[in-house]
Amino acid sequence: MPELPEVETTRRGIAPYIEGAQVVSMVVRHRGLRWPIAPGLEEVLVGQSVLAVDRRAKYLLLRMGRGTLLIHLGMSGNLRLVTSDAAPGKHDHVDLLLNSGQMLRFNDPRRFGAVLWAEGDVVEHSLLASLGPEPLSELLSGDYLFARSRGRRQAVKLFMMDNRIVVGVGNIYANEALFSAGVDPRRAAGRVSLDRYRRLADCVKAVLSRAIEQGGTTLRDFVGGDGKPGYFQQQLQVYGRDGLPCVNCSAPLKRIVLGQRASVYCPVCQR
Repeated sequence: MPELPEVETTRRGIAPYIEGAQVVSMVVRHRGLRWPIAPGLEEVLVGQSVLAVDRRAKYLLLRMGRGTLLIHLGMSGNLRLVTSDAAPGKHDHVDLLLNSGQMLRFNDPRRFGAVLWAEGDVVEHSLLASLGPEPLSELLSGDYLFARSRGRRQAVKLFMMDNRIVVGVGNIYANEALFSAGVDPRRAAGRVSLDRYRRLADCVKAVLSRAIEQGGTTLRDFVGGDGKPGYFQQQLQVYGRDGLPCVNCSAPLKRIVLGQRASVYCPVCQR
């Protein structure tokens, strides 16, 4: 599943090519995504210019003159730029033809993604309104996490993956950040100290920043907007390495399941 670094990589990949461009036409081949694509959206978008390409959590926001196009990549979706005459494949569900001659193509084999239109302040959209702070912003700090965690008995890993607490810390990066911070993923969120949350906040930012610089993490289907895969998977220290030696102490890494998601950690380095 594309996580925040993959979505940010896509944003950075497509933004220079579509910002300022005008939509000439929209082709919808399959409306049945996670939420159906609204009838008539094709007519709404024609003639509008892409003013900016932003991101909120895992949603790409194509800001236009009369509203914002929200795109979610779902479990296996991707956006890429192709030439206007590129033949569509089986899972190419949406095309945006631009006056530059290029086409923004949305591909989603599992159809768990979304292409939605919002008018007015997009931050108030029902999918965005309750989201927590961005992990790379100043709003995410150890003090903030400590305050929000008081009295919580849920595992700290699940706490960090809660989009109401902080957005975009998905399974892969939660594993990696907790390892870097030396925090046991099973520990109750309310029993993590302020100093350790400060360390964890710094590690979240560092891990995500490195992943973005490397183009995200390629696991199964993800490719960036330029068609190139990410390479951060080569730097993963715990995720997918259960049974292998810890890079710090050489103890075998352990795998458990928390919230129906695989968690890999070092029983020596993480407390």
